[in-house]
Amino acid sequence: MNKIKCVVQDYAWGKADAIPELLGNVPSGKPQAELWMGAHPKAPSLLNGRPLDELIAANPVDLLGSAVADRFGQLPYLFKVLAAGQPLSIQAHPSLDQAVAGYDKENAEGIDLGAADRTYRDANHKPELICALTPFVAKCGFRSLGLTRQLFSGLDHLTVEPLRELLARDSPDSEVLAGVLAWLLRLNAGEATELVESVVRAAAVDPDPRFAPDLEWTNKINDFFPGDIGVVVALLLNHIVLEPGQAVFLAAGNLHVYLQGVGMELMANSDNVVRGGLTPKHIDVEELLRVVDCTPIDPPIQQAESPAHQFDSPVPEFSLTRLLLDPSTEHAVEPTSAEILIATDGVATLSNQTQMLSLNRGEVAFIGANDGPYKVTGRGTVFRAAVG
Repeated sequence: MNKIKCVVQDYAWGKADAIPELLGNVPSGKPQAELWMGAHPKAPSLLNGRPLDELIAANPVDLLGSAVADRFGQLPYLFKVLAAGQPLSIQAHPSLDQAVAGYDKENAEGIDLGAADRTYRDANHKPELICALTPFVAKCGFRSLGLTRQLFSGLDHLTVEPLRELLARDSPDSEVLAGVLAWLLRLNAGEATELVESVVRAAAVDPDPRFAPDLEWTNKINDFFPGDIGVVVALLLNHIVLEPGQAVFLAAGNLHVYLQGVGMELMANSDNVVRGGLTPKHIDVEELLRVVDCTPIDPPIQQAESPAHQFDSPVPEFSLTRLLLDPSTEHAVEPTSAEILIATDGVATLSNQTQMLSLNRGEVAFIGANDGPYKVTGRGTVFRAAVG
């Protein structure tokens, strides 16, 4: 068991204070978006000064256990603290087959792995789970077509009429939504700006109370990205607010936008993001249309209900558990592979047969498969990432 030093990503959409305060640092005034905890080669954590991906590559069976080492050959998950001060991009993540094909294609085209116009950074899929630490606002998956038709019926502007006509088509719901999405994303810049401005003006006029949060955020998103077609695309998606301790799982193809808040994010060990708007980064409309799943969903929001609550994540790469600690109880863990724990509140003590490790707020520990069973005690909150 060892503490690890983790990398902070300073993306422009990050909050200036949340991650520094968690880590006990003085905010610099610059945005800090993500704290990466894991072994992704782009930004591996350091254990005793050595990159975690290199340590695992040199000792895969000891650190991962033989079953995980044989199946994945690497730490199969990436753990993050995500702090959104403004909307992220309209995005979806590929399936495993799509990621392999996209990665190989861009390699064959000679696109450098670090190039700004590269979409696939690795050959892995990126299902993910986000658990709120603060109220966390997001758009997640396509809303039912009936409700979306009702929302746009209230946006009375001539420029919106072609969109309403597309939504009214008599086809399977997923096909209608796929057609609407493709039409929106393929608009030229002038057409997109005109539509967005019309929608924003209409959204401010006597909004339907059922859609008030959606329309309020339409204006906020446009403040950050004026005229970006992502402002309208976001209105096709479910508007959700996760309260602390609530979580949602996002499968491959889920079109989503994180808007505001701080959360614990756990995903397969990948940095593959296919973007369609609301970003200065590379946008790949045609690839997004290939990977996105336009089937309407009602996002299943999970609620942590016990002192040791494991959230549902139906993938083999990862599982997330929230541990609420108090001095009268201890949590016994028998790891089958490598685990990463972070104390988000209070002080936790990790102990096995040979050592004891104290984690203050913001500190992160790596536990290898060869560390054996351990106990977690203390007072506060710990989030534990493990292989699913």
